[in-house]
Amino acid sequence: MDWFTDSGYWLGRLVFQRLLALVYLTAFVAAARQFRALIGARGMLPVPRFVARVPFRAAPSVFHLHYSDRFFATWAWGGALLAAAVAAGAADAVPLGVAMALWAVLWVLYLSIVNVGQTWYGFGWESLLLETGMLAVFLGNDDIAPPVLVMWLLRWLLFRVEFGAGLIKMRGDRCWRDLTCLYYHHETQPMPGPLSWFFHRLPRPLHKVETAANHVAQLALPVLLFTPQPVAGWAAVAMAVTQLWLVFSGNFAWLNWLTLALALSVAAGARPWVASPPLPAGAPVWFTVLVCALTAGVLVLSYRPARNLLARRQRMNTSYEPLHLVNSYGAFGSVTRVRREVVVEGTASAVDGPDTVWKEYLFRGKPGEVGRLPRQFAPYHLRLDWLMWFAALSPGYAAGWFGGFVERLLVGDRDTLRLLRGNPFPDAPPLRVRARLFEYRFTTWRELRESGAWWHRREVRLFLPPTARSPRPGRR
Repeated sequence: MDWFTDSGYWLGRLVFQRLLALVYLTAFVAAARQFRALIGARGMLPVPRFVARVPFRAAPSVFHLHYSDRFFATWAWGGALLAAAVAAGAADAVPLGVAMALWAVLWVLYLSIVNVGQTWYGFGWESLLLETGMLAVFLGNDDIAPPVLVMWLLRWLLFRVEFGAGLIKMRGDRCWRDLTCLYYHHETQPMPGPLSWFFHRLPRPLHKVETAANHVAQLALPVLLFTPQPVAGWAAVAMAVTQLWLVFSGNFAWLNWLTLALALSVAAGARPWVASPPLPAGAPVWFTVLVCALTAGVLVLSYRPARNLLARRQRMNTSYEPLHLVNSYGAFGSVTRVRREVVVEGTASAVDGPDTVWKEYLFRGKPGEVGRLPRQFAPYHLRLDWLMWFAALSPGYAAGWFGGFVERLLVGDRDTLRLLRGNPFPDAPPLRVRARLFEYRFTTWRELRESGAWWHRREVRLFLPPTARSPRPGRR
């Protein structure tokens, strides 16, 4: 069927699949390295407690059938190994049906993790990875030319990601409409990167240009995705450039990398100057039926996300069913003007006195020491660091897990301490832990030259009063 496949999309499919497999690899490694402290059997939000109160139909996951930390680790590291194999080209070295099975297994593995991840996995890029991963199952491999319907479904997903983000901004904070949001964003974003200080210090007229360019990239260019090539391709190229700009200016896990992969699937698709390899044009009947069924299913499930785009009270980063098949996206409908950080400290003193010394716990990604330049971690996702940013916005965001975090510091829990940059109490756990709320701002050029500090901070108030370890039940 000439209408069903098009070998001109081979490069777009190749680039997309390789990038997607690398994102899967990153996601599984992050899950394997962080789960014990976050959702492990003795974690802050344990999986066994979650599956005991949430039925399988509401959150389908293999961990409803069995959970142990060893089993979760095997599951996550197994996903990482499979993703690495697919990134190396394993799916192109096997028959079409086996290739589809490999991509489907990746999707099932990660769905099981996301659906028990609770607050730690409540980010839009988790659903984006699952939705993108489901489409990848039906993209085929070197046994067949890329199916046109699925390539168009990738465009539809890219459109919703970008256009949804653009609309949520225009309907949200006034600073997006008067082009002043980037006066603040680089400084107040959840996790600044090594170049964020320099982006923040750009002249304000350039910040307005940045904001205007963002509106073009998210509100105008997505519409061009549905025009013929090469217009759609050049629009996707421009969108890819804006994603790289975001990669350089901050840490947003794999959100930008997934969006970049989607954009490149269009930008590298149907390029007349790129020779196509000899790929079979015909598709097996069973594969054609499956792709058509997928397309029909996506169109039906797209009703609520499409309706959300037109809604006055647009919702962002919303899944409408537990499989995360077709979702709504968006980010930064409002921008904070002032950065606040929760600084966690411990002391070996049982009571306050003139000799009491409080030592700060240092995080890997979130701002702490004023003299430390922010680091680049994306596409790797530091979940605790991100949730600490939300905790600084409001204690309500930390209600379910912050107490458990403090308890684990008080007992010197090794898994929790591995999430941090160091342990200020290597010999014995602290007797008390407290948390203070600080206001942070980037230093000026002059302050940086004189002090060498990238940040300036001042204390706002106490976030958590000094807390000692609770006695075990039955003890006095």
